[in-house]
Amino acid sequence: MKILAVEDDAVARAVLRQALRRLGHEAVEAADGEQAWELLQKEPVRVIVSDWLMPKLDGLELCRRVRGRTHAEYTYFILLTGNDATADNQREAADAGVDDFLTKPLNFDELWTRLRVAERILRYATQVKQLEEMMPICSYCKKIRDDQNYWQQIEGYINERTGSEFSHSVCPDCYQRVVLPELESLKPKPAPAAKPTVERIS
Repeated sequence: MKILAVEDDAVARAVLRQALRRLGHEAVEAADGEQAWELLQKEPVRVIVSDWLMPKLDGLELCRRVRGRTHAEYTYFILLTGNDATADNQREAADAGVDDFLTKPLNFDELWTRLRVAERILRYATQVKQLEEMMPICSYCKKIRDDQNYWQQIEGYINERTGSEFSHSVCPDCYQRVVLPELESLKPKPAPAAKPTVERIS
């Protein structure tokens, strides 16, 4: 996976780069948020690991810019913080769109864990994006065609890819158009009225 490492301290950036490579990822480096933003315009990445405090453009403002993009794939943003980061600081970062935090000095095992979570989230985000795009669906029975050219109910298709469960209800239009007529057809028909008999008097 290609990961953008943003760190103004050259030594810390080298440590981060080496850790990412040891984990089997490709590292793209930036010395500050401004340089990272410029790189993103040319070379999109799905994961960013960024220091918080940097000159020109800090990690929080970089994250806000990333979240402000339209028509871009979701980017998982991990913010590097000091051990003295307060709860208020972390809430501010979460409000800016940060997905996760790593404390300095960098811990290799923690980085591995965060990146595994990032991979899982990005996989789900990609699946949801695919679901939002055009999908082959039958005009009559509303079944959907999967990658193996197999037609299945749309609920099963979405459940297999996202784990979503469904509850079923009836929309107002279908209630008026389908349900009410069916209920009417089930009502017992009234018996025909008996014809009155006329007695003849002889």
